[in-house]
Amino acid sequence: MLMEHDKLTEWTKSSYSAVNGDCVEIKYASPDAVAVRDSKDPRTGVLGFTAKTWSAFLSDVSRNAQR
Repeated sequence: MLMEHDKLTEWTKSSYSAVNGDCVEIKYASPDAVAVRDSKDPRTGVLGFTAKTWSAFLSDVSRNAQR
């Protein structure tokens, strides 16, 4: 499920998180940038993607999950 841009202004954990909570978190760092980090150790760094690249990634993952 894709969330609206304004809903991700804070770090949001993936809905596919493991029982222990280890997963990734995302937030929109700006209108054109998405930040992704490891939820179990958020101090290790952040990956940055353009909003367009992130959207294409989510669409591809969603398409492949339906196979």
